[in-house]
Amino acid sequence: MALRLLKPTECRVGWWDCPVCGNRLHVKLSENELAVRCVRCRASAVSESIIGVLVEQLPALDRYAALELSSRGVLAGWLRNRVASLQLSEWMPDHPLGAIIDGVRNEDVQRLTFANASFDLVTSTEVFEHVADDARGFSEVHRVLRPGGAFVFTVPLMDRPDTHERARLHEGRIEHVDTPEYHDDSFAGTDRVLCFRNYGLDIVDRLCAAGFERVRIVTPSISMLGHARRVLVARKTECMRDG
Repeated sequence: MALRLLKPTECRVGWWDCPVCGNRLHVKLSENELAVRCVRCRASAVSESIIGVLVEQLPALDRYAALELSSRGVLAGWLRNRVASLQLSEWMPDHPLGAIIDGVRNEDVQRLTFANASFDLVTSTEVFEHVADDARGFSEVHRVLRPGGAFVFTVPLMDRPDTHERARLHEGRIEHVDTPEYHDDSFAGTDRVLCFRNYGLDIVDRLCAAGFERVRIVTPSISMLGHARRVLVARKTECMRDG
């Protein structure tokens, strides 16, 4: 995927400690956060951003039971060696929820099959913009977290107050409010995953409405050639908005 993003005139080199593997040399293949990569482990700026925040915000990861809402990628691999227990999942709509398909658990974040208070940590990268009912999804994450648990995740986040709704699900049919926008999904092998919304800073309010009591937007300490991704950290414990 990274090579598809290559634009030679936009290539740059940067030096910082990769939070995944410790390597310092990074390359930017184009003006795209997914095109900023560690040359050793190939982690993107998005993966490095969320892993860096996890390291800073949750020093006791080795005691956590965690759920990651994907089954592959840098974050899933990194968590596997850092937490006490890890559950990985993907959404495969043609199979029963909770079933294991080719070694992968099928879960819809809008209807998680896990019991209440199952996890200390839930993570995801670039998932919730594709969830039709994100309010229900956020509530489900809150439900399966234990008291004091954390939801740490990324979405494309705009510097504007309000979320822009692009599409909605009405009586089982998708209605487009704006021009359809699609993203890649390497697990499904498609570049046609519908983006339901472009989040604004009111995502904090959406998380609080789902029951989270303390929500922060955390900016990584390293700029990553200008492409560090802000990370949402939501906990079950006073609602606040931090930059």
